[in-house]
Amino acid sequence: MTTQLVHTREELRDARAALPGRVAVVMTMGALHPGHAQLIAQARQEADSVVVTIFLNPLQFAAGEDLSRYPRTLNADLEICREQGVDLVFAPTPDVMYPDGEPGIRVSAGTLGSVLEGALRPGHFDGVLTVVAKLFHLVRPDLAYFGQKDAQQLLLIRRMATDLDFPIEVIAVPTVREADDLAMSSRNVYLTLTDREAALSLSQALRAGEAQAVRGPAAIRRAARDVLVREPLAQVDYLVLVDPVRLEEVPEWYHGTAILAVAAKVGTTRLIDNLPITVGPTAPA
Repeated sequence: MTTQLVHTREELRDARAALPGRVAVVMTMGALHPGHAQLIAQARQEADSVVVTIFLNPLQFAAGEDLSRYPRTLNADLEICREQGVDLVFAPTPDVMYPDGEPGIRVSAGTLGSVLEGALRPGHFDGVLTVVAKLFHLVRPDLAYFGQKDAQQLLLIRRMATDLDFPIEVIAVPTVREADDLAMSSRNVYLTLTDREAALSLSQALRAGEAQAVRGPAAIRRAARDVLVREPLAQVDYLVLVDPVRLEEVPEWYHGTAILAVAAKVGTTRLIDNLPITVGPTAPA
């Protein structure tokens, strides 16, 4: 199968018109890894045609963040797309996506975009939703695949698709992990050997919390926190157990699905991870 690469809106319009059946999109910022490959593989199984977008979106990076050093590996990315049977890759430049410069009107992430990652990175999710909305319009997919690792982003994209009436099904794909349980991320390449060892404390904390799920929220939080405090190289931004829809900390009496989420800086690299957890006693089989 030939993977077609296009860079302009006009090329995308013509190539998209030739795609048969139900069309899926996987949106990336490049530096593809096996986590992206899993998104593409699921899209390939469930759709007739698959589009991958590769665009390093400047709107979602604040001053001082890592836009300038973010990995740019288009040739390697294209090879992964070919291996996964992608039909079409859209790799625009910023002037193609934003021909008049930074847009004066953006999609607002609202209250859900102002907590957790949004509180630490003001405007980040407005930038994410703005580019996702534009790519939804340009690609016109039936299905869109996003990773569970970015749980807040996934929730906001789903909410945007519902609130703004995009006729697109947003599908979550479970987090893909390295053999040592570190969540896959394009930023993992920044980690030194020492940093990587320290970074394992994030997934270890989540697993420790998960092991206490039957005992309730306080036990979950305590177990996860105990792991993180033993790793001095992990500078924790937050560790929360939140409702999966409202992103509010769950009370001690809570039973049901929650998200245990962590964000920390390890060395010069900021990492996030999360696990969906069923809190409280489970019903007998």
